[in-house]
Amino acid sequence: MTRTVHVPLGERAYDVRIGAELIASAGSEIAPFLARPRVAIVTDENVAARHLGALQDALRAGGVASEALTLPAGEGTKSWPQLTRVVEWLLEQKVERRDIVIALGGGVIGDLVGFAAAILRRGVRFVQIPTSLLAQVDSSVGGKTGINSAQGKNLIGAFHQPILVLADIGVLDTLSPRDFRAGYGEVMKYGLLGDAAFFDWLEQNAPRLRDDMDARAHAVAHSVAMKAGIVVRDETEQGERALLNLGHTFGHALEAATGYSDRLLHGEGVAIGCALAFELSARMGLCSQEEPSRIGAHLAEMGMPSRLSDVPGQLPDDDALIALMGQDKKVVDGKLRFILAEGIGRAFVTDEVSSDNLSAVLAASR
Repeated sequence: MTRTVHVPLGERAYDVRIGAELIASAGSEIAPFLARPRVAIVTDENVAARHLGALQDALRAGGVASEALTLPAGEGTKSWPQLTRVVEWLLEQKVERRDIVIALGGGVIGDLVGFAAAILRRGVRFVQIPTSLLAQVDSSVGGKTGINSAQGKNLIGAFHQPILVLADIGVLDTLSPRDFRAGYGEVMKYGLLGDAAFFDWLEQNAPRLRDDMDARAHAVAHSVAMKAGIVVRDETEQGERALLNLGHTFGHALEAATGYSDRLLHGEGVAIGCALAFELSARMGLCSQEEPSRIGAHLAEMGMPSRLSDVPGQLPDDDALIALMGQDKKVVDGKLRFILAEGIGRAFVTDEVSSDNLSAVLAASR
């Protein structure tokens, strides 16, 4: 059974389709949007080996021709050189503004290809086909696109909404256990930031997401619906949408500190960041100490990291980590903004965090 979450953004409205076998029906899903029966696909080497053939077969069955560009896998692909490569390739394919570019892959491909589509001919249409749990519940929805720089993560980008998202939850079976767990960091985030009942549900059901397709469909659809609601109310992150960055101020700094490498996956950084955000909240007297303890226990049950000491290898000292946080997009007037919480499901944005409290939380996590 396929579920549909509608993202009502006026002329930029679109559907997120969630279910198994959606890649197999991609031709019929995408054909109604086409001005002419051809698309350009951008993917990475790992995803191409598993899913590109099936997608092109499905498009061909729907009467849609396709060409594909395959990029290296990994966070390093979200960079100026690969952005240039994608844009130049799309121009070589004579992609017009009415045409459609398909981003087939995880968050790296979705962010990169979405940004390329945003700047190509001042905006061409694109479809997200996210193949990781993290991308299905987070990065493929909401129109944030971009690349990383040496100064920090996602500092170069644009808001550019897709015209359709096809979240084939069946392809998540091909993920490694670590990649699947990393994506769960973004699922858990939704319960922590605004839906305590969903976090309750996850405590009972999250260990079954790998094997139970119904539970997986519910987790993905509920996460997408929560994000869609926030995006509709605050598309360009002027207020409420910042809550979606729960855990990310810490997480992005840790990703930068580990060189955007396999030492720490994005969802793992978010998980540690969420745990640290609640530890900081408890230290500041905003929530009870039971809340961070509960989150730490749940992350442990899911086999996920929750502390700085869980990151392999040596990390920079606390001052250096705080300096990396200073490059975060949430900095306003030079002041760091954190997403903290008064309890599970009750997050808020603040810049009233003392350096002493921040340093104490980092030190206790090592």
